[in-house]
Amino acid sequence: MKRSRINQIMQAADDMIRHYGFVLPPFAYWTPDQFRARGDAQRIVDSRMGWDITDYGQGRFDALGLFLFTLRNGSLADLQRGGGMCYAEKLLISRQDQLSPMHTHVIKAEDIINRGGATLVVELYGSDDQGRFAPDRGGRVLCDGIARSYGPGEKLQLAPGESVTLMPGDWHAFWGEGGDVLIGEVSTVNDDVTDNIFVDPIGRFAEIEEDEAPLHLLVSDYPAWLA
Repeated sequence: MKRSRINQIMQAADDMIRHYGFVLPPFAYWTPDQFRARGDAQRIVDSRMGWDITDYGQGRFDALGLFLFTLRNGSLADLQRGGGMCYAEKLLISRQDQLSPMHTHVIKAEDIINRGGATLVVELYGSDDQGRFAPDRGGRVLCDGIARSYGPGEKLQLAPGESVTLMPGDWHAFWGEGGDVLIGEVSTVNDDVTDNIFVDPIGRFAEIEEDEAPLHLLVSDYPAWLA
């Protein structure tokens, strides 16, 4: 993805987030130079909090992509010992007919919440006995606290305010139907580097073409830009 396109997506996303009554935290608006100058931002870097815009390395963001902002993220060490900051929170934007491809997580359980906009469609499949994608299996999820069985390939339609709880092994893809959707994600500790298992062999992060200076850094920029 071109950096100029990423900068445009950031600005449009911020406008949509504010439209629905949310405001991003102060560190969202730091320039790269301001980020480098901070002596107190290591937790943000280590937790990979911040902007995340991906086309999954496929170069088709409008059709296959996702906007994310990690607001907070706990510690895997806390999760492993069973106490402390064991949770994470994100805001996402799924555009109309923009696919976030079929995947699951090994560790993370998550609530996916329609925070505003159009309908969020979540397509679901179950796992086989080894946790692999099973095109002939369904499973069970919670929809706003109510248990619900799903068949293989079933599509949940979540209106604003509605949510689904997904556990490891619930394979899922999602997109906006009828318009763009602001999504909330509340989960256990998030590790986007290793805990996204896709059905198809695709990447998690975009490859960046530096055609202009970054407005703000992506989480995937941190190793190179903040070294």
